[in-house]
Amino acid sequence: MSSKTTLNSPIKESSSSINSSSSASKLVLYSFWQSSCSWRVRFALNLKGLLYEYKAVNLTKGEHYGPVVDDDIVLSDSYAILLYLEEKYTQKPLLPVNPWLRALNLQVASIINSSIQPLHMMAILMYMEKKLGIREPQLFAQSAIEKGLYALERLLKDVASTYATGEEVYMADVFLAPQIAVASTRFSIDMSKFPTLSRIYESYKALPEFQASSPESQPDACNTPMPQHHRLIESVTGAPVPNK
Repeated sequence: MSSKTTLNSPIKESSSSINSSSSASKLVLYSFWQSSCSWRVRFALNLKGLLYEYKAVNLTKGEHYGPVVDDDIVLSDSYAILLYLEEKYTQKPLLPVNPWLRALNLQVASIINSSIQPLHMMAILMYMEKKLGIREPQLFAQSAIEKGLYALERLLKDVASTYATGEEVYMADVFLAPQIAVASTRFSIDMSKFPTLSRIYESYKALPEFQASSPESQPDACNTPMPQHHRLIESVTGAPVPNK
């Protein structure tokens, strides 16, 4: 496992209640800089102003752990981790009080977590390359991502404002921001097809918490080789894949 360890501070000055809850537990995030699942958790931790220790792992070498440890609790699914953080660390809620908006946020998170991101995982694309050839994984990933983004565009077009479900950053945004970035930079998805998603993504880019959670801002950024499925995409499209 990688030995790179960094202490990540909250982006903004924390209140005494936040400092108290942060110091009560020792949060450790095992993260790979390019993982969109890790990116969600980093974004959420920053939004909640939680201090955490960053321990880099290299997914290209099969390293994997956690990825979050809170004292003696180990959680390994980003959806479960975000719900856990929401319950335990109540500052800056990621789920609104309104039942409908709360359900909508969970619906967006579920679509990304179960119907988009798993279909472009590195292991899936590498397996497809072995079985079907070099072009099929890219085409499959693009099709799966676009199908999911069309569903999200329809779901949010009459609801979104500055962010996905209004003027506050919530769980839907935490899942959407990394997914949109991955779609456009790694898989060359034309985001002009999704005007609502494109507009709210511009709002994410202005957030310090999002900027600090981005792949290029992580301590292990560019210290690991391009994953195999990124090299695959580059060979198919003929264009370099951005390190995002």
